[in-house]
Amino acid sequence: QEQLVESGGGLVQAGGSLRLSCAASGRTFSDYTMGWFRQAPGKEREFVAAISWRTSNTYYADSVKGRFTISRDNAENTVYLQMNTLRPVDTAVYYCARKGDRSGNLYYTSSYDYWGQGTQVTVSS
Repeated sequence: QEQLVESGGGLVQAGGSLRLSCAASGRTFSDYTMGWFRQAPGKEREFVAAISWRTSNTYYADSVKGRFTISRDNAENTVYLQMNTLRPVDTAVYYCARKGDRSGNLYYTSSYDYWGQGTQVTVSS
């Protein structure tokens, strides 16, 4: 069964750090590019970061470059998002997703077919 389960969200003060985890089942992690997206209330879901499955190339939204790091642990079949120097504008529900469309653009939500339930990240001023 293909399943994604996020964890690690919570409340943190501005400037703090948080690490999100996404546990993947089946072939979700091993055979697919994985991405992190976030959505704040009243806003569209936006791309945060992605990591390719073959070469582990990483991609980041401009807003998080230098602060966030996406990685994966093959042994644990888990994708991580290390978030440092958090800002209040980072507050959102964070989702991990599998890029099911092999030829799709990894920046677009439409390229992903499986999504986790989301984990809330709240950054206080």
